[in-house]
Amino acid sequence: MLKRISALVLAGLTAMSVAACGSGSGSGSAGSDGADGSGGADGSITMGFSQVGAESGWRTANTKSVQESAKEAGITLKFSDAQQKQENQIKAIRSFVQQRVDVIAFSPVVESGWDTVLKEAQNAKIPVILTDRAVDSKDTTLYKTFLGSDFVEEGKKAGQWLVEEYKDTTETVNIVELQGTTGSAPANDRKAGFAEVIGADPKFKIIASQTGDFTRAKGKEVMEAFLKSNPDIDVLYAHNDDMGLGAIEAIEGAGKTPGQDIKIITVDAVKDGMQALADGKINFIVECSPLLGPQLMDLAKKVVKGEQVPARVVTEETTFTQEQAKQVLSTRQY
Repeated sequence: MLKRISALVLAGLTAMSVAACGSGSGSGSAGSDGADGSGGADGSITMGFSQVGAESGWRTANTKSVQESAKEAGITLKFSDAQQKQENQIKAIRSFVQQRVDVIAFSPVVESGWDTVLKEAQNAKIPVILTDRAVDSKDTTLYKTFLGSDFVEEGKKAGQWLVEEYKDTTETVNIVELQGTTGSAPANDRKAGFAEVIGADPKFKIIASQTGDFTRAKGKEVMEAFLKSNPDIDVLYAHNDDMGLGAIEAIEGAGKTPGQDIKIITVDAVKDGMQALADGKINFIVECSPLLGPQLMDLAKKVVKGEQVPARVVTEETTFTQEQAKQVLSTRQY
């Protein structure tokens, strides 16, 4: 009898030690054993979610959508902020695997370098969902689905507006570009889509292109440098609203009028960006909705049950002119 009690105590201590291995990477209760893809014994689901960071208004809205949607769906969320560092995300994903969550979702900081950690999740039979951003892995079995925008299409929409805006111009149009985080899917794709469209007309010339890390502060800093080295800028293309808003400060600081002296195209359509668009400081915004939470929770429930889901789920989005921004500004959720 004494041996039996000792064995039970030892087993309990071992279980406590394993559960504590990754407890510092999020909030909520301990994850259930999701190895069979069925969730907890009571049907509950625990999701490990690794966010890029809090670099912009878009990202903050995205985080809020995920957190609120998880609560509404009855899904326990273990949330980790990577602070825009890939090593932090890899650490978080490994922690989620140790905790035996039922499903892992994350928005990759950059596209490459994920195969090893995603293979670890796959070996643990924990399904993975990509949100907002893609990875460039050739092994598409490492994740169940990718939920997010078509970033190439967003770049094309930005380029199409520019082509239409300058269709009657024969002179060179000098463009500067504020890129997103180097190596990230939105930065790569928004650049490629835009370049593809404007490349058909040689009058469009990108005279400077540099990362602004998707932040307002960096957008202002880089735009100040652009203005000093390139006095004749006609157009700014910013990969997100926040960099565009920082650039507006730099443009005004240089004694120029944003939206007039320098036309501005941005991507996202967060409320601050839409306000600047309505005020005439931005000329055109391509929407990229951060409200992915409800769709993510729906996909999570399906993959945990072992149901088939589409390999790619594209969010529906639009574009906004200055007049359209005035009409919808009061109803924007983010």
